[in-house]
Amino acid sequence: MDDRTRAVETEAIEQVVAEIQYAQRNELPDRFAALFRHDAIWTTGHGKRLIGRDEIAEFTRKVPPGSSKHGLGTYEVVHILFVRPDVAAVKVRQRYVTPDGELIESEGEGTPLHVMSKEDGRWVLTASQNTQVFAE
Repeated sequence: MDDRTRAVETEAIEQVVAEIQYAQRNELPDRFAALFRHDAIWTTGHGKRLIGRDEIAEFTRKVPPGSSKHGLGTYEVVHILFVRPDVAAVKVRQRYVTPDGELIESEGEGTPLHVMSKEDGRWVLTASQNTQVFAE
């Protein structure tokens, strides 16, 4: 993959991660679920295994409204490994901030890993695992 293509694909992947942040912050479960491939696998930060977009959507709809009261999630892409031009492993740093953007240290961090694939010209989440960071 040449540098120009890598830059374009990196930006597209970062946009998906930005959409995750938007959907989570605004409690939009269907918009969040639409980011996943139809047969995707997701393991939540608490270890719940979900298979398929329908199951992911059902779980996400059950998250109580206002669950972001402990802070707003921020999602920062920290590394992308292009396994192939249409498959990428994407490491994300997940942190929580106040509505004013101040870091809430007591909430800790998450370290999601998303395996993404490019389907019909669009990057989608294919396999995702979130893990809480206990120590660095």
